Amino acid sequence: MSWDAFQGLVISGLSQGAMYGLIALGYSMVYGVLGFINFAHGEVFMVG
Repeated sequence: MSWDAFQGLVISGLSQGAMYGLIALGYSMVYGVLGFINFAHGEVFMVG
């Protein structure tokens, strides 16, 4: 594996992990405020 491919994979993995983290944070914030999980929350991320 070349160094450029490795860097691309690391950057891609970090950005995807950050996105999953933000989605999880949004779900937990909505659950903390409302007391139930809003399943329409995922549609907002798909549009974004």
